[in-house]
Amino acid sequence: GDEGAWPLFTCVGGMPVEGGSSSGSASAARHPKQKRKAHSLSIRRTNSTEERPPGIQRGDMLEGQDSKLPISLRNNLLDLFGQIEREFENLYIENLELRREIDSLNERLTGDGQTIEGGDPTKGALKTKASHSTSQLSQKLKTTYKASTSKIVSSFKATAGSRAVCQLLKEYVGHRDGIWDLSVTRNPPVVLGTASADHSALLWSIETGKCLLRYAGHAGSVNSIKFHPTEQMALTASGDQTAHIWRYMVQLPAPQPPPDVSALCDDDQDSSDREEGEVDGEGPCEVPTVRLATATLKSHQGVVIAADWLVGGRQVVTASWDRAANLYELETSELVHTLTGHDQELTHCCTHPTQRLVVTSSRDTTFRLWDFRDPSIHSVNVFQGHTDTVTSAVFTVGDNVVSGSDDRTVKVWDLKNMRSPIATIRTDSAVNRISVSANQRIIALPHDNRQVRLFDMSGVRLARLPRSNRMGHRRMVCCTAWNEENQSCNLFTCGFDRQAIGWNINIPALLQEK
Repeated sequence: GDEGAWPLFTCVGGMPVEGGSSSGSASAARHPKQKRKAHSLSIRRTNSTEERPPGIQRGDMLEGQDSKLPISLRNNLLDLFGQIEREFENLYIENLELRREIDSLNERLTGDGQTIEGGDPTKGALKTKASHSTSQLSQKLKTTYKASTSKIVSSFKATAGSRAVCQLLKEYVGHRDGIWDLSVTRNPPVVLGTASADHSALLWSIETGKCLLRYAGHAGSVNSIKFHPTEQMALTASGDQTAHIWRYMVQLPAPQPPPDVSALCDDDQDSSDREEGEVDGEGPCEVPTVRLATATLKSHQGVVIAADWLVGGRQVVTASWDRAANLYELETSELVHTLTGHDQELTHCCTHPTQRLVVTSSRDTTFRLWDFRDPSIHSVNVFQGHTDTVTSAVFTVGDNVVSGSDDRTVKVWDLKNMRSPIATIRTDSAVNRISVSANQRIIALPHDNRQVRLFDMSGVRLARLPRSNRMGHRRMVCCTAWNEENQSCNLFTCGFDRQAIGWNINIPALLQEK
C-alpha cells in the first residue's frame, strides 16, 4: 500500500499522538516515504478495496515497533483510518458520477439551443439563447404562475406616476423606554396617547409634538392604551397584572406649521441604518401628572397585555398572559365574564366598532371570535390560520377581521365565511400590532425589521414608509394607529427606539383601485 506523506495529529485518550496518513484515491500519485522522529507512530495504508493478505496481522501493518501504544489501540486507529479512506473513495465515486450527469445534461441543452458559458460547470453560468420556442414556453409558465397566485400578493411596486406619498410630520420624543402601543382619541380634544415600558402613558399634542399629560399610576410596563369613544377617559393595561381607567383634562397649544420633510414610499428608498443609540431628549418636560386611577381592574393572574372598550363604552375587555380575557362593567368595575379557551398567553384583544364582538389573539397560533350580541348566548369561534404566534387581530368597519402573526403573514377574513382567508399578505419579517384605516381601508403593518408597509384589503402592496438616516424608526416597530379625524397627520407608528412618529399618507385613487 501507499504510505502517508503528511504528519497527522490525533487525540487518543486525551493525549496528542503524532502519526502519518494520506488522503486521495487509489489512482492518486504516490509520495515518497519521509523520515520520522523516533518513537513516532506511522500507519501503512492499504487500499480499502483490496483485502489484506492472509497471515498479516494488524500489528504487522504498523511501523515503529518501539511505539508505546498497546496493540489494541493501534488496531483501533487502523480501523478508523480505513473508514475515513472508504468515505473519501465513496465521495470521489459520487463526484465522478455527478460530473458525467452534468456533461450529459450539457449535451442535451446544447442540442435544444442552450449553451454553457465556460467549460467547467462549477465556474460558468447557464446562459439561454433567446429562441422563439423558449420565449413561448417562458411566457406560458409566467401566465400559469400568475393565475395560481393571484390571491397571494407579496410585493407591489407602483409606477412613477402613481406612487404613494408619505410625509413625516412629527416625532414624539419623551419616553425613557420602548413604546409598546399608541392610540388616538375619537372625540375632541384630539390627542395622541402612547404606552411605554417605562411604566408611564403620555398624551401628546398631535400638531406640536408637545407632551400634555403623564399617567404614572402603574407599577409595571404599560402595554396598551385605548380612549373612551365619547368621554375623556383612557384605558391602560399593564405588566402589574391590572388595567386602569383614568380621566384626563388637557389643553391643546397653538398649532405650528409642519416641517417640509417628505419622501416617496418607494422600495428603492435608502434604508441604511442609523446608529442604534438612544433617541435625543431627556424625557418629557414638567407636565401635569395623573397618579390615581378612576377604576382598577384586578382579576388577572398575569401580565395584562391589552385592553379595549366595547361599543358604547360601558364595558371593557382585557387580555392577559394568564391565557384568559375578562369582561368588566365600567360603573362597578366588576368582572362579568371570563373568556377562557386559549392554550397559551394572549397577545392582543380588539372590539368591533359597531357590534358587541370581541376578537382575541394568542401565542397558541389561533385567534378567537367572541359574540356578545345575544345576552343569553355567548358563542365563540376558533380560527387556526397561522403557524406561529398571532400578534394581533383587528376588526374593520366592514365585515372583516385582519390578523397578523410572527409567521410573517397577514390574513384578511370575511366574518360571514371564516373558513379561509380572502387575502394573504406574505412579508419578510414578523408582524406586530396592525391597524386598518376606516376611511381608506388600508392596512398598516409594523415589522420587527423596523419597516412599516401599507396594503389594501385585497392584499396589494401600496407603499412602504421611508426609513433612512434622516427618518424612520431605529428599532422594532411595535404598533400602528390611524387618525381618521385629521387629514394631515393620519398615521402614527411607535417602536422600541422610544419614539412615536406622525405621518401624512396620501394614497392616490389609482393605487387604491389596483
